[in-house]
Amino acid sequence: MRIAFDISPLESGHRIRGIGFYTRNLALELKKVIKKTGWSLDEVNLKTGKKKYTRYDLIHYPYFDLFFISLPLFKAAKLVVTIHDITPLLYPRDYPPGIKGEIKFQIQKFSLKKIDAVITDTKTSKRDITKYLGYPEDKIYPIYLGIDKQFVKIQNPKKCNQLRKKYNLPNKFVLYVGDVNPNKNLVRLARACKIIGSTLVIVGKQAVIEDFDNQHPEMKMWVEFLDKYKSDPDIRRLGYIKDEELVGLYNCASVYCQPSLYEGFGLPVLEAMACGCPVVCAKTPALEEIAGDAALFANPHNSRDIASKLSDILEESKVKHTLITKGHKNIQKFSWKKCARETLDVYRKVLNL
Repeated sequence: MRIAFDISPLESGHRIRGIGFYTRNLALELKKVIKKTGWSLDEVNLKTGKKKYTRYDLIHYPYFDLFFISLPLFKAAKLVVTIHDITPLLYPRDYPPGIKGEIKFQIQKFSLKKIDAVITDTKTSKRDITKYLGYPEDKIYPIYLGIDKQFVKIQNPKKCNQLRKKYNLPNKFVLYVGDVNPNKNLVRLARACKIIGSTLVIVGKQAVIEDFDNQHPEMKMWVEFLDKYKSDPDIRRLGYIKDEELVGLYNCASVYCQPSLYEGFGLPVLEAMACGCPVVCAKTPALEEIAGDAALFANPHNSRDIASKLSDILEESKVKHTLITKGHKNIQKFSWKKCARETLDVYRKVLNL
């Protein structure tokens, strides 16, 4: 069997976002598990159109775009697509597609009918895909993402001290890693940190970009955030940092917080747990699904509740150590090797093997 795996996300802006991490890590592990079957796996950029895809038995698209064409209009082989989440459909006011986007959305929905199987990150996303895209439930396979092996507890305290010095960080701070999209709920997180008097550190490329369309609906929440906190010395926006330093920040942070109104998965939650950092999550389905009992959960619409949960960790050492222990146990359920094996199982089902 010949499998084509689309690596186009690694050659676009997705390469430093969740889709890029998924594509890179899954491709790496798929090579290993597929090699044992005697099949072949070709990593190809399906956007270039330079390959003859009819020679493949199965093609896997590792992401799905709602408002841009990312699926083939004609079927040349068995097709699998990964749909990570459908956030824009749940928050249409924050993610208006426009006329062209709506037309492309209908084309994407039509193309989705030709897909033989959909892989998604959580059972939560599976329910949403069935509800909002009308794709058959029995052809959707939730497969959890893995955690990079570099995310571990650092034993040398000097590394944390060096990072604190480099970024001028206090001994205690709340960490957030990710985008600044409306569903990320950063205004309420900042407000919660102000309530408890804690420094908030934000990591992510978008957090420091100044040149953006501040009239775009997707940026409304971020504009509000900057209006209130851009010059606040206790709100630190570090932007994109290398993985080695990110591991260090997870280790240095007093608590990691994922306050999102909606997530399809929430990889930073697991990365924080792997680094021994206690976690506060929004009480939303996907985050409850992946974090289990290893996090404290807060109402994402209530800054005071978020503040209360953060305070529980910052002030109660017993709570903190309990969460760290549970977090270490929880992450054992997630690995890229397991993700690759379960993905191969989906290939087999699609190929009737």
